[in-house]
Amino acid sequence: MFMLFRRTLLAGGLSSGFVLALPALLRAEAAAADRLVAAARKQVGVTLTYDAAYSRLDYPGGDVPRERGVCTDVLVRAYRDGLGIDLQVLVHEDMRRAFSAYPALWGLKKTDRNIDHRRVPNLQTFFKRAGAGLAVSADGADYLPGDIVSQMLPGNLPHIGIVADARSSDGARPLVVHNVGAGARLEDVLFAYKITGHYRYGV
Repeated sequence: MFMLFRRTLLAGGLSSGFVLALPALLRAEAAAADRLVAAARKQVGVTLTYDAAYSRLDYPGGDVPRERGVCTDVLVRAYRDGLGIDLQVLVHEDMRRAFSAYPALWGLKKTDRNIDHRRVPNLQTFFKRAGAGLAVSADGADYLPGDIVSQMLPGNLPHIGIVADARSSDGARPLVVHNVGAGARLEDVLFAYKITGHYRYGV
């Protein structure tokens, strides 16, 4: 929503009444970001292992047991718990509408609601198609709590996490909630790996 406000403001398209309403709207967005981050941080100490095994899931609201999962599960759970947004459903529906717009990396002929939302390239595509893409920057100040950051790990392994409300010991960058192999953790990894995407969705 903030992206819409900013684009409209730059275009000179906001009425005086809308400008007066902006503080309340921005406070609502900040509150949504806080809920998203809190839901991500609550996974720390609960999701203890990394497990990428394929699982058949309920739909909607499908999930593997909370004590395990992958990096994308951190996002899926945070959006469900914090904002009531089900990325399993949203990604599945968007892929049904525009299957060819999504990466053809797994040799699939159709959508699979058990796994599609648990794949980083699919989430990247969904966020881009939703207009949630932001510039990638080397400045920690450009990454706000609730932002989503995708990265490339050594070995060309795609990764994704949620920017948190805590900062590094030197204050230069925010910490990230992610699962890189040992469960959900809050860590100083924003610039530890190459950033491949920066998104702000639902906040």
